[in-house]
Amino acid sequence: MILSQNFSVASVQWYNCTVNREIKYPTLCKPITASSSSLFTNSSNNERRMCDLFDLHSKLVPYEKAWAWQKSIVRNRRKLVEVNEDSSDTLIILQHEPVYTLGTGSSEEYLNFDINNAPFNVYRTERGGEVTYHGPGQLVMYPIMNLRYHNKDLHWYMRALEEVVIRVLKSTFCIEATRCEGLTGVWVGKKKVAAIGIRVGQWMTYHGLALNVMPDLSPFGDIVPCGIHDREVGSIKEILREEMRFYDESDEKKLLDMTYKSLVNEFCEVFQLQMLSKPVDGIEMELDNLTLLNCD
Repeated sequence: MILSQNFSVASVQWYNCTVNREIKYPTLCKPITASSSSLFTNSSNNERRMCDLFDLHSKLVPYEKAWAWQKSIVRNRRKLVEVNEDSSDTLIILQHEPVYTLGTGSSEEYLNFDINNAPFNVYRTERGGEVTYHGPGQLVMYPIMNLRYHNKDLHWYMRALEEVVIRVLKSTFCIEATRCEGLTGVWVGKKKVAAIGIRVGQWMTYHGLALNVMPDLSPFGDIVPCGIHDREVGSIKEILREEMRFYDESDEKKLLDMTYKSLVNEFCEVFQLQMLSKPVDGIEMELDNLTLLNCD
């Protein structure tokens, strides 16, 4: 059954940056590497815009609660816009319990299971893109950004999100990631490691990106991820292991923590933001009281 919206770093020796790697790109995947920072900054603003950071990266948050949370923030932020008091953006980072999500125009033909007997909950959302999987070991970033203060260009915004991930993989793990011409997301060779699906209304963004750090990749086998038949899904852990640069299974939490810290740092640099950590104590109780409402 598809569920809709209509219900009320410490130093760790993970890697060796002197390792020489030669990535062979498939024909479709033309390497487009990290771009100049000037492409992703607003040169007209000398001071960085503030951004409220909700750090739940070590928590498993049910998808429907995070979805409702985003919508609640968007509604409140739009009220602030009306009175010219929208002074900060928002970034939520978390993990989800296992779930499949569909974009607003997604086709069910990309599900390799009976929709009435799905292995996990399936939600049809208002984001763009096709079906994807979220689960433990995958870091999900939900930026709620007022693009009026950045760049009123959706293509720029998606390329900027890709840029964040490309920089994280390069700076923290010495992994050369790329964009694929004509596709959205971030790739290492032929494997997609980060998926992006966004919604923008009145220049306010929500939904976001998911980076595979160390998830169980087998649930992706029950779908055609992002509707792309001839591409695979990969993870940071898998790539490091293939290169014999991931040594200790007991240090998986450190891998997740390192990735989280790098995501925040690179997000700040790409979007030229100053982070303000917000308390998350009791947030789960607050989420229980939220109801999914349409904010478009």
